[in-house]
Amino acid sequence: MAVESSPEAPLHEGGDDKKLKREFGTVGLLFTAVGSIIGSGWLFGALDAAQLAGPAAIISWAIGCVMFVIIGMTYSELGTMFPHSGGVARYPHYSFGSFTSFSIGWVTWIAAAAVAPVEVLAVVQYSTNWLPWLQEIKGGEAVLTPEGTVVSVALMALFVLVNFFGVRWFARLNNILVWWKLAVILVVIGVFFALSFDPDHITAPEFGGFAPYGSQGVFSAVATAGIAFSFFGFRQGVELAGETDNPKRNVPLTLIGSVVICGIIYIGLQVAFLGAVPSSAIKAEGWQAVGSHFSSHGDVLATFGPLAAIAGILGAVWLAGVLYADAIISPGDTGMIYAGVTARISYAMARNRNAPAGLAKVSSAGVPWVSLVLAFLVGCFFFLPFPGWSKLVEFVTNSTVLSFGCGPLVLLAMRKQMPDHPRPFRLGDKWVWVIGFLALWSTNLIVYWTGWDTNWKLFLAIILGYVLMGVYYSVAKQTTPPLDFKHGWWLLVWYAGLALISYLGDYPEQKEKAGNLGVLDFNLGAVACLGLTALVIWLALRGALPTERVQEILGNQDAGEEEDAPPKQR
Repeated sequence: MAVESSPEAPLHEGGDDKKLKREFGTVGLLFTAVGSIIGSGWLFGALDAAQLAGPAAIISWAIGCVMFVIIGMTYSELGTMFPHSGGVARYPHYSFGSFTSFSIGWVTWIAAAAVAPVEVLAVVQYSTNWLPWLQEIKGGEAVLTPEGTVVSVALMALFVLVNFFGVRWFARLNNILVWWKLAVILVVIGVFFALSFDPDHITAPEFGGFAPYGSQGVFSAVATAGIAFSFFGFRQGVELAGETDNPKRNVPLTLIGSVVICGIIYIGLQVAFLGAVPSSAIKAEGWQAVGSHFSSHGDVLATFGPLAAIAGILGAVWLAGVLYADAIISPGDTGMIYAGVTARISYAMARNRNAPAGLAKVSSAGVPWVSLVLAFLVGCFFFLPFPGWSKLVEFVTNSTVLSFGCGPLVLLAMRKQMPDHPRPFRLGDKWVWVIGFLALWSTNLIVYWTGWDTNWKLFLAIILGYVLMGVYYSVAKQTTPPLDFKHGWWLLVWYAGLALISYLGDYPEQKEKAGNLGVLDFNLGAVACLGLTALVIWLALRGALPTERVQEILGNQDAGEEEDAPPKQR
């Protein structure tokens, strides 16, 4: 086993988060992650993955599950070392300084801020079946009407309002919703298998065989069909680590257990979906167009509610009704979770002192309320220029995965910087390098598979972030920490390398539309990502902060600075 336990290690309960309430128990934290994973992804992911990979979408889900278990293992060690809320944004600060933590924090925050709007869009998209004035089809994509935009903003406001009541009330509500979500998805799997499961859909040549679109379809589905997006919910184990009563036990269980549990469920759903799709729909134009042949309603019904459409075709009208209800509950629960998570990330950046101190203000209920208001305002922006669920998911996927990539680097750096620091959950010394390398390589591959058409928007957002950082450091000179650029410049090499590989690659295949060159095929792209992974690890570890500076940063954090007080001057 690659994990070692240190029973005598202190739990660091709550870490430095003095005002946040430590009221997430084992089930509460695990169900927060499970509730995040089973959101809108399960409502659309099976169809989108099948259209990209055919029956080989089963493999896509398995690959995504393995990748996120590996990434989760790196954060399991860090999350028990430093159980601080907003950890994805804070850990880079401990090992590499302010430039790195701002860079990762900005990408993390942008990605998280977009998730709640994604879940709102999922609610609205399914609701359009009985409230057609919410969305309309333009250019083959579902887009909000003006009335739909108003409803979407109101839903975002509801998500934020629930979070204002505090952790304990939210955790209790979430536990109930997660039991409902698990029950519904298991019922769907059972009904699809019982009423209409044709195994020939998965392997028979007349239906295209198992992998009609080859390896490119399999790996594209991981990045762009909502598979990677679905697994992002595992992060709650680290983002809320400062608010759980037993980090040593609850953080690793949540980070790894939630991915395994939901991975098994999602694979079962994908198999059931593949077997239940009407044979005529597959034969018409193949799996890539199967959504437009679900019923006489055409592509509109498939776009707005694929699982409910199949349930109706099978005669399970009652199940279609349940699915339409769950299309509000499942994404709604995940949206509520991510509204709170987004607030924790900007709270963490303020605690790092490379964002305005006001974002760290905590209410009497233990909620970073200023950050929560900001999450609402920025979340509403995503309703304006973006089309439906699928397109926004692609942007969230590459930005979120990129933010996770710094975790393996901090893990490896901390083995040198603080070798004797208590590690309640410890990866074995023989495996930590393998797991760290695979976690970063997985990150780079998912970003590459997302494709240049989406990635260029991510890198433009990163440039915007650096502009904002420059403005903030110019205005708040006396309250910002040292930039530590010499310890974080390698990050620019990482970003530039990913941009170059994506531009040279052949994802998406329609390179004339996306503007990428298509020079690197699947194999060469994977090798290029492998080389970039090795280079980034080497540069990052060479540039990591000295132990004395790490101890100083952690000492400032553990000194118990008041979250709503201005940062100390240096």
